[in-house]
Amino acid sequence: MTNTALTRRAFLGGSAATAGALTLGGCATNPVTGRRQFMLFSQTDEIRIDRERSPHQISFDYGPLQQDEINQYIAMTGDRLTPVTHRPNMPYSFRGLNAVHANAYAFPGGTIAVTRGLLLEMENEAQLAALLGHEIGHVTARHSAAALSTATAAQLGILVLGVAATLYDEEYADLALGLGGFGAFLFLAKYSRNNEREADKLAIQYMTRAGYSPEGIVGLMDILRRLNQRQPSAIEVMFSTHPMSEERYRDAARRARRMADTAADMKTGRERYMDHTVSIREKRQAITAMQEGQTAMQKDKFDKAKALFTKALQTAPDDYTALLLMAKQEIAREQYGEALRYTAAARDVYPQEPQAWHVDGIANLRAENYEHALTRFRHYEKMLAGNPNTMFFKGYSLEKMQRRSEASERYQRYLQMAPNGEHAEYIRNRLNEWQKPA
Repeated sequence: MTNTALTRRAFLGGSAATAGALTLGGCATNPVTGRRQFMLFSQTDEIRIDRERSPHQISFDYGPLQQDEINQYIAMTGDRLTPVTHRPNMPYSFRGLNAVHANAYAFPGGTIAVTRGLLLEMENEAQLAALLGHEIGHVTARHSAAALSTATAAQLGILVLGVAATLYDEEYADLALGLGGFGAFLFLAKYSRNNEREADKLAIQYMTRAGYSPEGIVGLMDILRRLNQRQPSAIEVMFSTHPMSEERYRDAARRARRMADTAADMKTGRERYMDHTVSIREKRQAITAMQEGQTAMQKDKFDKAKALFTKALQTAPDDYTALLLMAKQEIAREQYGEALRYTAAARDVYPQEPQAWHVDGIANLRAENYEHALTRFRHYEKMLAGNPNTMFFKGYSLEKMQRRSEASERYQRYLQMAPNGEHAEYIRNRLNEWQKPA
């Protein structure tokens, strides 16, 4: 065990207990195909799981964009699509995220998000509509719920949204547990190639019904393929959760070409897209530096990472993501005082987003400032409840403060939420030691 007893496997195990009770069924009619399929989750379950889990993934990705006009534009584009889908009455929501890697995802209740790194690469509204239409397709075809049903029936014990997409090195897993690591996208569904082809097909249907040129999906896939060649680490998680193949690309291109004659008058919306995303492109240099810095962190090249994050902050001094990335690399370098300086700055520039409080707590924990760590974790939990590891961190802080009774209470509550994993093993060992006669 490390000083903070933190491992990535423990978070995976802990997350398993948080999905809650299920409305168990057996079969349901798929809204897209009309066929019966094995399904243990109701629509109510999908919405509930979405509401419980999506806020944590969104915070992991540094929160929604602070530019309301961009979020409103993304929502407007998504809202053009939803009335023509197979599940128009789902509580859809759309937003951009501050994360600089390229990714987009959907939760089963209709929460859909796209990162700043991918928004930077797209060139027109049709490509955005294709992306959102694809994610809506995962919701309408109930891909996440179907995967969850299969996993639950197989007694795999994974009751979050699918299997963790990508696991990087575990040495700095405590940063991931602060909902700010470098690759543990713990709440995202991992789709099959068949799921992806079906979502592509649905994206073309939805976007053309809404008046967008189907060439948008071909352009989107060209961007993703180009990114994979130029910056494979920036697209790695998206390709893990959304597998790409030449077959998938050719299939989407073939479908788009079939629509070409009827789509001649359909719009791409290039000018409108460029107008609404200009503030993201103005930060291209900073975003690129952050992307390269994250790659350096994954390779344990901390000096290089610090230089790149410094470069990002020189051109974007109030960028929330850059400030937290700098804080994380300072934690990795065991420069906890510097890390706390950056988390404080991050809290100042984005007070509504909770991740900075959690990273601050991690820095204090590593610096053995346990009372400060406890305060930070408590504040984080008020802002974003439901992360079982926060209960562990609170208990650990109390233990180190010699407040054993309070620590035991938190540890017991953690075990109720997450009975398996290395955190649970650590807790049981501690509780057994405390019960032994002096």
